[in-house]
Amino acid sequence: MTRDEAENLLRSHVKNERMIAHCLASEAVLRDLARKLGRDEEAWGLAGLLHDIDIEDVGGDLNRHGVAAAPILREAGVSEEIIDAIVMHNEMATGRARTTEFQHALAAGETITGMITAVTLVYPDKKIAGVKVKSVTKRMKEKAFAASVKRDIIMECEQAGLSLDEFAAISVFAMQGIADRIGL
Repeated sequence: MTRDEAENLLRSHVKNERMIAHCLASEAVLRDLARKLGRDEEAWGLAGLLHDIDIEDVGGDLNRHGVAAAPILREAGVSEEIIDAIVMHNEMATGRARTTEFQHALAAGETITGMITAVTLVYPDKKIAGVKVKSVTKRMKEKAFAASVKRDIIMECEQAGLSLDEFAAISVFAMQGIADRIGL
């Protein structure tokens, strides 16, 4: 599946533009993580792009989200490795724990996009171009800030061999690179 085919598939299932922006941000983060770690950039990027393909289909039900993506992705010819990472980005629906580097990277990568977006929106100009990595890591310690962002999932970056500082830097720079596509 090409990257454009993947985006078209995503857009056929997800209509909310903020969710599309989240998926684009996740794709950028996962691509840069793969590059840093010497992994398959295309596979990791597609996982980031498609990880929430079923969110509107399941009405936001986290007991089904991720698992419901599998048949959609199989029908589209997506590899089992990518499908596995997507299914496992939401452990709650599977009753299993993440075990692979790819699973941890996708979960952490898609989660940190929410923290970075929240940090961006408290900046006076609300532009990601000015966001500093230190601002993101500082806000990670403030439990009341972006309280719905699960810090423990972001910290799974360590399961991929990255410190929080390094992971946050990769993620901020990845999102800055697509600021126009994600409205930040």
